[in-house]
Amino acid sequence: MSTTESEAKVSLPEGLCRRTWERIVAERRLVEVTSDDGTALRTLTSPMTPEPVGEVRVFVAEDEDEPVAKLVYVGLAVEMIGLDSHMVFAFTREGLPIPHFTLDSVLGQGSYAFHLDLIQRADLGTHLAYLDWAHEPLTETYEDVATWPGLSKAQIGPRQNAMMSPWMLVNRADADAFVSIESAVTTYLEHWFSLLDAEIPAEVLADLADTDLAARDARNRALVFSPEVDKVWAQITRLIGEESAEDVRAQLLDNEVHA
Repeated sequence: MSTTESEAKVSLPEGLCRRTWERIVAERRLVEVTSDDGTALRTLTSPMTPEPVGEVRVFVAEDEDEPVAKLVYVGLAVEMIGLDSHMVFAFTREGLPIPHFTLDSVLGQGSYAFHLDLIQRADLGTHLAYLDWAHEPLTETYEDVATWPGLSKAQIGPRQNAMMSPWMLVNRADADAFVSIESAVTTYLEHWFSLLDAEIPAEVLADLADTDLAARDARNRALVFSPEVDKVWAQITRLIGEESAEDVRAQLLDNEVHA
């Protein structure tokens, strides 16, 4: 993930997120779903300013055998309140145990923050074979990042934390630490690619025989993107309005494209 001359014109949060989702789109051969004029599926506006404040871009797989079903990118930038926020979720298909990939990269009121995770598709407390396959290879990187200078605890409580994986990296960061986190993003992303490209081990499938993967995924996503659980939705609603905020949530709640 090298920085190009064109990327030098974008902010650190946008550059990190853009390089990540562009790599996923390219390597998984996803196709963008656009608006009628060929631009991003949604342009986000705000009563705070007459200029657009962001966009929602959606990419899908045309190949039914591709395990990544849908990628959603949401970018919001409002200079007057010091917000520069970029989020990508790449969702695997309903019946697969492969985790979803997510990255948030943010500059808010002068402070950088990030959130990186592979969101589990089953209860990790009762599925050790699945845990060891899907998440354990991330442990070395997870523990290493915890020792880095320039990081501090992000404002996320145990209730919201419980919806994600124990390998979630979520911190505030100074500029140097934020730049450095790209190496961890690469590690998580490449591990995720390895899960996508390899055959799912028989012992993992047997371990998950008691789990309705599609039903669990629907319930988990409803909680991950719940305004009751994640208070950031209240801030987003104030910024872009309830209708637009609900439209963004709809794109994240399932693998359908809400045109």
